[in-house]
Amino acid sequence: MAEQRLPVPRLRGVSREQFLEHLYPQRKPLVLEGLDLGSCTSKWTVDYLSQVGGTKEVKIHVAAVAQMDFIKLYLLTSWSREQLKKHIKNSSFQRMRNTTYGHLEKTRGSRKNSFTGKDVADIRQQFPSLGEDITFPMFFREEQFFSSVFRISSPGLQLWTHYDVMDNFLIQVTGKKRITLFNPRDAQYLYLSGSKSEVLNIDSPDLDKYPLFPKARRYECSLEAGDVLFIPALWFHNVVSEEFGVGVNIFWKHLPSECYDTTDTYGNKDPVAASRAVQILDRALKILAELPEEYRDFYARQMVLRIQDKAYSKNSE
Repeated sequence: MAEQRLPVPRLRGVSREQFLEHLYPQRKPLVLEGLDLGSCTSKWTVDYLSQVGGTKEVKIHVAAVAQMDFIKLYLLTSWSREQLKKHIKNSSFQRMRNTTYGHLEKTRGSRKNSFTGKDVADIRQQFPSLGEDITFPMFFREEQFFSSVFRISSPGLQLWTHYDVMDNFLIQVTGKKRITLFNPRDAQYLYLSGSKSEVLNIDSPDLDKYPLFPKARRYECSLEAGDVLFIPALWFHNVVSEEFGVGVNIFWKHLPSECYDTTDTYGNKDPVAASRAVQILDRALKILAELPEEYRDFYARQMVLRIQDKAYSKNSE
């Protein structure tokens, strides 16, 4: 099967009503252009970011290679604001190609989220001077808000293919990114390890190791400064920073709050019902293992057929 590459639609001047009534129910990625994002698109230069005051400690992920892989362990360091300012001022993010990914997700003393009871990222709380510069697209109710993550990315860096369990606006404030997305229904072709794909080089995959990968439909788009990408929950996405850039992710709850794990600080734990179902399946497989291979194979196939009949969506694409 030849690899399918499909463009992500782009729309300009979408209103809240248009998004909620006509676009959001489709549950497909969409690039929104021309939204009012505030003064951040003009103010957030390297010089400006390096001058932002404050003494809070931030956490930053540092990768030594371009293809960041959280299946394996990468260094997570804590920097003071002065260290971060020095790093940005020296243009390290711009000059050190493929070396650093700024993920300013938490600070000490950050607010408690009413959903998790734990510290979560919110640029408006942890970086208030920057929070004043950015206007969130309020296409969701405030009570649905989960977190907003401030990101600084080096040119050439590639973020691993993964899915999130909450809806997401990726706001590209400055710089440029290339985004590849995969439909949740193509998960069987992505060689998953948890929520992440083992296929790091999606542009030139090892087909001996991952022969089914080309069957996954690719949706592609480029994000320029001022663009906002809507990524529905469960859609896999892979992000390449083509330039030094700054962005903000806004996550909000698509499902009622009680559907999510209350210990989920980062918004990436599977819904409670899904986690319970997987645990039950693991127990069922352990019981099946007590049977000889012929019987195990027969009843396992019956289970698969039953799952397909009872749980698969009847909507075709």
